[in-house]
Amino acid sequence: MKGTLVNTATVLVGSSLGLLIGARFSEKISTMVMHALGLATLLIGFKMAFETDSILLVIGSLAVGGIIGELIKLEEGLERLGEFIKEKTRSKSGNFVLGFVTSSLVFCIGPMTIVGSIQDGISGDASVLYAKSLLDGFASIVFASTLGVGVIFSSLTVLIFQGGLTLMGKELSFLLRPEVLNELVATGGLIIVGIGIYLLGIKKIKVGNFLPALVMAVIFSLLFK
Repeated sequence: MKGTLVNTATVLVGSSLGLLIGARFSEKISTMVMHALGLATLLIGFKMAFETDSILLVIGSLAVGGIIGELIKLEEGLERLGEFIKEKTRSKSGNFVLGFVTSSLVFCIGPMTIVGSIQDGISGDASVLYAKSLLDGFASIVFASTLGVGVIFSSLTVLIFQGGLTLMGKELSFLLRPEVLNELVATGGLIIVGIGIYLLGIKKIKVGNFLPALVMAVIFSLLFK
């Protein structure tokens, strides 16, 4: 768990710094930073998406996962969670939910999260998570400077999700098999692309509803590869 604890701390510190910096931004500067953030998110997402060895598997995972997410209204659930935290903290940030959901997804969907957490759980080697902590710390500065205080609470998502992967490291070691990991990462990459499109103001995509696609990517990889 040490890697996850460090990661949680860097997100908290980075977000706090981002809030201080963002308070000094004019509206035009905030817009430019938001666009830069959107473009960078697209780059991260596409880079991950190209890890796939089976485009049809990724498409199938997104289609089936998206349907499941829509049926159970997963996006609405995430937004309600964000609104609940916002209400309890008495925040007046207009971007609270967007900051919480967006940063939670970006920090928790990726190869370093999966590989690093399971590696930490199996062998106690947290080196990958330490590297991820540094990256997330800098990213949280940018996120918080633009999206506001909701980003701070994504540290809870990191703690719970990443910590859960670590505690279940041995049971989840099959996720490290290349034929599974590549498709899982690629599917997550396209979900992150959806976030980038949203941040650029092109179209609002209910990315939360696609989260079941990650599970479907694992299932389809085990069944058909």
